[in-house]
Amino acid sequence: MSKEKDLILGHGDECDGIEEYDNALPAWWLGLFYFTIAWAVVYAVNYHFVANDSQAALYDAEMAAAAEQWPQQEITQVSAADITEDAVDAGKAVYDANCVACHGPNLEGGIGPNLKDSEWVHGGTLTDITRTITEGVPEKGMLTWGPILGPQKIAQVASFVYSAGGGVPDAAGTPEGEK
Repeated sequence: MSKEKDLILGHGDECDGIEEYDNALPAWWLGLFYFTIAWAVVYAVNYHFVANDSQAALYDAEMAAAAEQWPQQEITQVSAADITEDAVDAGKAVYDANCVACHGPNLEGGIGPNLKDSEWVHGGTLTDITRTITEGVPEKGMLTWGPILGPQKIAQVASFVYSAGGGVPDAAGTPEGEK
């Protein structure tokens, strides 16, 4: 290239009267440009390898803090020996207050599945019933009742559903689930 400044370049787009000159970029602009390239390299190395502030590490730290603040509730274990007449009566009262809207007053179903027959959507053992009540079935619209009712009321409702269910469905209810 020529050492002359303001040398007009012969481009074909000069029809509009705009002429392009072959001048060097300002030194301050080139210095800033090279500084940003160097800064990007230093920042990338620091971010990914030195500081360990990756999204995965931040997520793991946040989940650990959440698990410490809100420990996972253990599922209440109910056995057949725990099913007493008092537990079933108390479970019916809790059922009537919280579950009737979806499962019906006679466990025949409606919005929720039929609980009166021997066909169970999420398992018909006491453990399965207790887990379903505690954890809920969010994809089907059932709430997670564990934090709301607590272990004692969940055991009572599970006792009631287990003792009252498993029979022949009424004409209004049809079998749902698996035996």
